[in-house]
Amino acid sequence: MLPDLPLFMDINSFARATPWLHGLIVVYTTYGEVLFAVLLAAGLWVARGSGDARVMAGAVWAPLGMLCALVINQPISDAVAEVRPCRALPGVLVLAHCGTDFSFPSDHATMAGAVAAGVLVVTRRLLAWIAVVAALLMACSRVYVAAHYPHDVLAGLLIGATVSVVGWLFVRGVLIRVVTALHASRLRPLLSSTPIPPRRSTRAGSDPVRPG
Repeated sequence: MLPDLPLFMDINSFARATPWLHGLIVVYTTYGEVLFAVLLAAGLWVARGSGDARVMAGAVWAPLGMLCALVINQPISDAVAEVRPCRALPGVLVLAHCGTDFSFPSDHATMAGAVAAGVLVVTRRLLAWIAVVAALLMACSRVYVAAHYPHDVLAGLLIGATVSVVGWLFVRGVLIRVVTALHASRLRPLLSSTPIPPRRSTRAGSDPVRPG
């Protein structure tokens, strides 16, 4: 028996007792990816306003880190080959489409964890904490609708966040150099909304002559 099966059954019982939540949770768990796309776009907007090459490099990496996490997730899922609870457990309340793919780790939670970690690289302000809360809610919603066990979403969050952070540590030097170079090119308006700092004159004799 799975060690977190009692917890899953408790959550499923909670879902039975809260029919007023069903519509909201189903909409979020089904279409919540749109929110995470908005969070990534908001991260790019924040980075553009900062004028900081490091921040913009982090914003560029965030969606790439998410894609890397999802790619890494697939062979793990195929190797474990865990059947979803909505198919393995007769009689449980199933509130959303029950996919035929494997359950561990959760793709939704992996995506959410990677986006939350990526936004945290860009900023530690309100936007980042919205992303963290959104990721936790996505993970909880997947268990609530019986699409995953708790350990599926926990593993997904950890894999997504780890791939995003570790990947950033590996690529940040290259990305910062690329963004810095682009700041000096015609593409600067796409990467920064701050004005180009004025150059200080270094010509000889440019200082005012003081009277003798």
